[in-house]
Amino acid sequence: MPHPTAPEGDGQLSFADLPEDEEFATASLYDTTLVIVDLETTGGSAENDRITEIGAVKIRGGEVLGEFATLVDPGCVIPPQIVQLTGITTAMVHDAPPIEQALPAFFEFARGAILVAHNARFDVGFLRRAAARQQLPWPCPASLCTVTMARRILPRHEAPTVKLSALAELFDVETRPTHRALDDARATVEVFHRLLERVGNQGVRTYRDLTRYLPRASPAVRAKRSLATGLPHRPGVYLFRGPSDEVLYVGTARDLQRRVSNYFSGDTRPRIGEMVALAQRVDHIECAHALEAGIRELTLLAAHKPAYNRRSRNPHKGWWITLTEERFPRLKVSRTPGEVAVGPVSSRAVAADVADVISGAAGLRTCTTRPRDHHWCPGTADAAALPDPLVAALPGTCRAASDRPQTLPDYLIRVQAAHDLLTGRCDRLLQDLTARLQSLARQRRFESAARARDRLAATVDVLARCQRHHAVARVDEMVLAQPAGGGWDLSVVRYGRLVAAGRADRGVPPMPVVDALRASATTVLPPAPQDGPLCGAPPEEVALITRAIDEPGTRLVDVSSELSCPVGSAQRWTSFSATARAAREAVTLGA
Repeated sequence: MPHPTAPEGDGQLSFADLPEDEEFATASLYDTTLVIVDLETTGGSAENDRITEIGAVKIRGGEVLGEFATLVDPGCVIPPQIVQLTGITTAMVHDAPPIEQALPAFFEFARGAILVAHNARFDVGFLRRAAARQQLPWPCPASLCTVTMARRILPRHEAPTVKLSALAELFDVETRPTHRALDDARATVEVFHRLLERVGNQGVRTYRDLTRYLPRASPAVRAKRSLATGLPHRPGVYLFRGPSDEVLYVGTARDLQRRVSNYFSGDTRPRIGEMVALAQRVDHIECAHALEAGIRELTLLAAHKPAYNRRSRNPHKGWWITLTEERFPRLKVSRTPGEVAVGPVSSRAVAADVADVISGAAGLRTCTTRPRDHHWCPGTADAAALPDPLVAALPGTCRAASDRPQTLPDYLIRVQAAHDLLTGRCDRLLQDLTARLQSLARQRRFESAARARDRLAATVDVLARCQRHHAVARVDEMVLAQPAGGGWDLSVVRYGRLVAAGRADRGVPPMPVVDALRASATTVLPPAPQDGPLCGAPPEEVALITRAIDEPGTRLVDVSSELSCPVGSAQRWTSFSATARAAREAVTLGA
């Protein structure tokens, strides 16, 4: 399985060389012996880390011929974050055989078979490095990678990620991955068979058929592998530059050399293949950790707007739902936030839909007239006859329509309800909308209820995300620590901006490093009201920082003020939106 410190994109193999045995290369995969292997390790580096568990399943003709499983004494302490991930402790491997005994036994089990692994570069890399230390001959004629297979075989909309857990969920396999070697090897067996089923009708029968079907770099592309020479095995940002020194593509990596090298092993994405063909050199910026790399990437994307990057080229763009400052306020969708706003939302249609739901729930006007002393859009006094806020409003109608003019004091009660919902002070409007949804279900208007459920879920998602980001952006200083190979990745954040980044390696006291980072951090001035809910910070930067805070194992070393969402925020409703998404996906899959 790919270790969490290894980037998901590092699973590709080049398949540059086929086995010399012609009979082997042309034999049916069904009649070929394969060994599906998975490792657990103390980290992501085959050079510096060690194997802690080997699990393997030998198959031929769709049948299991045998299994191999053993813990391995790595000869060192297993880092706490690895213990948390796998459950394998230093005490558990104390009496386990060392790799000098375990590896020859595994090689005897796998001899002559094709090795299959999920992210084979990771597993095969560790096995080859261990074999080299013992000067053992390599026992397997070839290898296959289910990450590469999944990327080539499955469309992106079906498999946005090719992590083993995601593929196991997609194919509904019997054995689910557990971050233990044998369980993950068993899950990989099922995933491998499901992937082969997808290409069986495309003439893929043999190892040679499969390697030709999978991405394979041309000689011209392989010749460019030297562009990755000299890149460090460190986190950072890389920039592909073209013939005129223009920036073609910007990306991030936990291991710069390994990630960049993958581009020259064949890529199924036509745009990336075209970019690699144009590339003349690769620049890099080494970073302290992945969070710093991600934020530097945003800055570089905004500065260079590379032609081959699809996302994040305009990090400041987006749509805000803003409560206007008119005498009779309303919600409008605009590119810039007001003092009371939520956003940004990537889609204007989604932002307009959310604004319509909130306007309908609160009874805010949606017309663009500018009333002075009173507001009156002719309508009905019967509340039951008013348009349902969970149903899209008809063009030309107003959510505040009534049979009589509304005075300013009456109208401001509605404005206050919308204001409290946007700022997270009170979620009464969400409670009212949920009651309306339940009423539709009781009336057995299931199709209307499903559409209303999706609108309400979208509203909850937008509000919860934006209120969470606002809570992070308003803190004047916080210090984050994330576990990293026995040490700590450290970040200083001020008003939603990363202002300093560093690392305390294993054995180094972290607090002196934190003090040095604080002393050298960039100064951020307190925000003004016109800076909006995110205090002027780039929205995507705040999103990356929020994601880092929410990652398992992250510690808040220090927070200068309260980091919390108001008690009435939409965060309380995220379980509802998650259930709604699951219901919608279930219907889609059933169709």
